[in-house]
Amino acid sequence: MGFIPRQPATSLLIARQDAAVRDTFSQRDRAAIERTTQEVGRYIFARLASQHPTPLERRWWDDRIMSWAMQDERVKAQMFRFVDVLPMLDTSQAVVEHLHEYLGTVAGALPRAARLGLSLAPPNTLAGRALALAARRNVLGQARRFIAGATVHETLAAAMRERKQRGDIALDLLGEAVTSDDEADRYQQAYLSLLSEAAPVVAAWPEVPQVDRGLFAPVPRLNVSLKLTALDPRFSGVDPAGAIRRVGSRLRPLLRAASEQGAFVNVDMESYDKKSATLAVFQSILDEAEFRGVTNVGIVTQAYLRDSEADLRQLCAWAERRGAPVWVRLVKGAYWDYETIHARSVGWPVPVFQEKRETDANFERLTELLILKHQSLRPAIASHNVRSLAHAIAVARQIGLPTGGLELQMLYGMADPIKQALVDLGYRVRIYMPFGELIPGMAYLVRRLLENTSNDSFLRASFLEDAPPEELLMNPLEPQPPASPPAQFPAHPPAPTAPPRPPLTQFKNEPPVDFAIPTERDALLAALADARAGFGQRYPLVIGGERVDTADHLNSRDPSHTATVVGATASATAADADRAVASARAALPAWSALSAHDRAEHLRAAARQMRRRRSELTAWIIYESGKGWIEADADVAEAIDFCDYYALGAEWMAAPPHIDAPGEENRLEYLPRGVAAIIAPWNFPLAILTGMTAAALVTGNTAIMKPAEQTSIIAAKLMEIWEEAQIPPGVVNYLPGRGEVVGARLVEHPQVALIAFTGSREVGLAINRRAAEVSGAGAPVVKHVIAEMGGKNAIIIDDDADLDEAVLGVLKSAFGYQGQKCSACSRAVVLHGVYDAFVNRLVGAARSLELGPAD
Repeated sequence: MGFIPRQPATSLLIARQDAAVRDTFSQRDRAAIERTTQEVGRYIFARLASQHPTPLERRWWDDRIMSWAMQDERVKAQMFRFVDVLPMLDTSQAVVEHLHEYLGTVAGALPRAARLGLSLAPPNTLAGRALALAARRNVLGQARRFIAGATVHETLAAAMRERKQRGDIALDLLGEAVTSDDEADRYQQAYLSLLSEAAPVVAAWPEVPQVDRGLFAPVPRLNVSLKLTALDPRFSGVDPAGAIRRVGSRLRPLLRAASEQGAFVNVDMESYDKKSATLAVFQSILDEAEFRGVTNVGIVTQAYLRDSEADLRQLCAWAERRGAPVWVRLVKGAYWDYETIHARSVGWPVPVFQEKRETDANFERLTELLILKHQSLRPAIASHNVRSLAHAIAVARQIGLPTGGLELQMLYGMADPIKQALVDLGYRVRIYMPFGELIPGMAYLVRRLLENTSNDSFLRASFLEDAPPEELLMNPLEPQPPASPPAQFPAHPPAPTAPPRPPLTQFKNEPPVDFAIPTERDALLAALADARAGFGQRYPLVIGGERVDTADHLNSRDPSHTATVVGATASATAADADRAVASARAALPAWSALSAHDRAEHLRAAARQMRRRRSELTAWIIYESGKGWIEADADVAEAIDFCDYYALGAEWMAAPPHIDAPGEENRLEYLPRGVAAIIAPWNFPLAILTGMTAAALVTGNTAIMKPAEQTSIIAAKLMEIWEEAQIPPGVVNYLPGRGEVVGARLVEHPQVALIAFTGSREVGLAINRRAAEVSGAGAPVVKHVIAEMGGKNAIIIDDDADLDEAVLGVLKSAFGYQGQKCSACSRAVVLHGVYDAFVNRLVGAARSLELGPAD
């Protein structure tokens, strides 16, 4: 008990607050904080040493199972795959089949008893049914350890047990993943029911002063946690205004009900792409006159994010302007693997620290900031790391903050001895208690199991591996011992046995624009305004570098506003096609004589121009093809990729492999075919047209671009880029026009050697037939046709599929590209066992899609 802080005089606390405006401590203060941290940490570890479970307790056996699973990462992964899919398995046969499927691949690493159990329990046998029952019972037992109950009644009974141990509670309703507005409405109603049902019960509980009395005001007994994504199936950082509008309509009634019931509402933080929208919704709603004075609200900050300190400082400045404090639940973060993998997959900077030590150090910095700014941001420090918790206590003691001014939070079912040690020190310890049915709660359970068994887990090191307290209490700013290397996601996959061809390994995809960043949104909004100002222009043909207008023209309309004419292009005739072929033929010798490297440099120059004009190109794609922001930007990124990748590929082809044989000297050389007719579709108006043209150019051919009638203006912008890239006149020619006129003439022209087409199967086959017919007398070569044609694509939904992911995946594939992706899902093949549930959810999700202008 000697570590309970002294209660300072009010004037002393205020003085320390004034001195702490700089958010820093002197060297002497830091030395004192470190001494207290070590002191409190050793006290907690001393308490833990006397509270290890015995073999007579269920927790001892649970810990042994976890310890066994951690011995082999393959076993761990397969076990958790099984746990994740178990809720969808409704027969004993299915359970046993999945046990064999998952664990059979790692049978050699299983204990002998487990191997024997699998071998003696095939599906459709009495032993198999017994094995399935045991597996389900064991997983349910683990779930009940971390999930407080299936109903509000069960959960409140568990909460009362925690209060008897002087612990406070926060309730979290599981099953937050929503795919439709109907599901979001049901989730809101579930929380309204929770507030009305639980409030009278908790109000009747006997007072526990340690948890019910705060430093500044009484502490609400009912504390609920929710995720904003559960209130909006389309929640996205790309559209913060839309998120505020949609979430606000469901969040306001919850805040009103909580205020009426005297309850506290905490907003959880999720993946990084949702962070900016979560903060925007939280601050926008609480800035409204009705809620500006509400203080029983909180939000989460994740210390593993590199920009978390900036977010916390912005939140503090906002709270000070608002004039009423809010609570901040400081956590380290639970999506590290996902954030790392996702960022690397799209080429964005990784938003999370890559070493655990960096996260721990940032957690301590944010802890200090929160405690120093506790007048505006009430600190709730959530961790199971004894070092992190002891440091928070030490900082609070250093500024003289009473125990009632600092809340510590931990998860239900985890590290109970640590909780009790903190309670005995006099602090309010809030236990985060998820509740709900096992099936929607299984994802939560898997996440808890992964946290408990990760290589960096403090609980794993302290409870299962018995790491010494000296190691666990080390200051994260100090050098770490070499025996404990930081966990880091591998920068690259293991090298293949046969090394790849060097030039092609240099290629990196162009990262998409992150429209959750305000400056990126602003840039596109400005480009959209500029594009609107440019509506109505007329774009001529470009033949041999000359602009050629025609009597006829093609109007281009905005598919989102069909009455709006974006602009017009000239409409080529068969005679114009003949002129373009002649121009391309004349430019062919000089262009094909260039080295592959020189031609590749022109493509790289085009890629640079596309990057420079990226927002402009995206805006024109939005207006002329009706794509949404993300998809239009992806079109530009893919066009850049084509230029860069084909430039590398051409250089690789120009350096052929060694093919000499004894007594022979052999040389492999790629030669251009001649004039290429590029006939492009409307659905990827920049990417596909760029890709087919770039491939032809870099291999020494000359090209005639015949874009789709619907998107010829975007093709005109591409023609400008080829010219900016200093490609000589006649090497590329721009020939918009009607397909039955100019397209047909290019296919039939005897001097066209190559036809690259993307479009429908009907047109593609017709081109193939006609090209074969005219490759006769007078044609210098047999025409080569490259035709990419559309088809029907299916997604198969198995009966053990995660329906949340399946519904969202089909919805994204079918509708996520505004109907413009040829490889989109056109049919779903759904197994009988989940058919009705899947279809009902898919229909609801589709009905919840918002239809409107692309801009």
